[in-house]
Amino acid sequence: MHKHRFILGTLSLLLFLGCGNLELATINSQPSNNTISYTSNPRSIENSTLNISEAKISEADEPLNIILLIGDGMGLSQVSASHYYGTGPSNFDRFNTIGLIKTSASSDLVTDSAASATAYSAGVQTYNGAIGVTKDSIAAKTIVEYAIEKGLSTGLIATSSLMHATPGSFYAHSKSRQFYEEIATFMPDSGVDFFAGGGQLFCAPRTDGRNIYDELKAKNYEVTLDSLPSVISNKKQAIILAPDGMPRMLDGRGDFLARATKLALKKLATNKKGFFLMVEGSQIDWGGHSNEAPYLITELIDFEKTIGVALDFAKSNKNTLVIVTADHETGGFTLSAEDGNYNVIEPRFSTKSHSATMVPVFSKGPGEKNFAGIYQNTSLFKKMMQALKLK
Repeated sequence: MHKHRFILGTLSLLLFLGCGNLELATINSQPSNNTISYTSNPRSIENSTLNISEAKISEADEPLNIILLIGDGMGLSQVSASHYYGTGPSNFDRFNTIGLIKTSASSDLVTDSAASATAYSAGVQTYNGAIGVTKDSIAAKTIVEYAIEKGLSTGLIATSSLMHATPGSFYAHSKSRQFYEEIATFMPDSGVDFFAGGGQLFCAPRTDGRNIYDELKAKNYEVTLDSLPSVISNKKQAIILAPDGMPRMLDGRGDFLARATKLALKKLATNKKGFFLMVEGSQIDWGGHSNEAPYLITELIDFEKTIGVALDFAKSNKNTLVIVTADHETGGFTLSAEDGNYNVIEPRFSTKSHSATMVPVFSKGPGEKNFAGIYQNTSLFKKMMQALKLK
């Protein structure tokens, strides 16, 4: 067995995970001395998008349901960590169809979560910070809105607040990801059947005096603020369990993400017309920003377990397509041999920000082959829309 170590400065930390043991490990943040800078995009973003009519999908390859799982900040090194730090085969190994997604925003070579999530949710290249709007700050119709219009059920789950960049971009429209209270106002009228995550601070009390909980209840939502229910409700559900983001795995969040996903699937599957569910492992990104390998890896393994929940559901429900990707990579994360010792892996970071690397996309289920290849992030929206025959 190889030994895997993290070192945080001169401090050593012994961690135990429910999915396995994390041994003493070293975390170094050592940016490379070899720097290559671009001041403009060397390749055209606009020319790399897919026309929605280009790929033909046969009826046999048309899914009824899509489960989209987004590992915020998850690049290939983060995916690789699941093989070294989890126990048993990684759920990533259950995929046969893999592609790569280019992540640049309209405003910057390096995207943020808002612009990338808007590319996935609405198929538009937009500026960093934009929530469900075009680069001209015009509301862009999202896949969630299209799905509801066609009678499908919808759900959004995150380990961040539900008003954060990724989940917010699927149901709200705002000029800035920082307008959390404004984003929250879109929840009651969104029509989304199932919300689960944090965000109590932005619901009540608020600076404008509105009470989003009351507004949700008026729109036939069952609002839960204390713990994840064990049974589904006949009403739409808004499960908001933390002031802002959910606690870290290192601080005892437990299996919230997997259990919330199971609950959502049980609820959404009652709709014979199908459903769209987005699940975000939000805090992989936060571990990358803080350059804390134990934080990143525990969040990554929690997300990987949740992928297993989605794949198990799809195994029993053959009309379900599971897609796993990331909005961008965070931290310039690598798994390096420690000082030439090829039996020891040393996680390293090259930045506390995002990187411009392409991110993987995994797909399994009806129409999975249409998600292979290399394409711009906006094309994922177009492929999902075509798969569900929403446009």
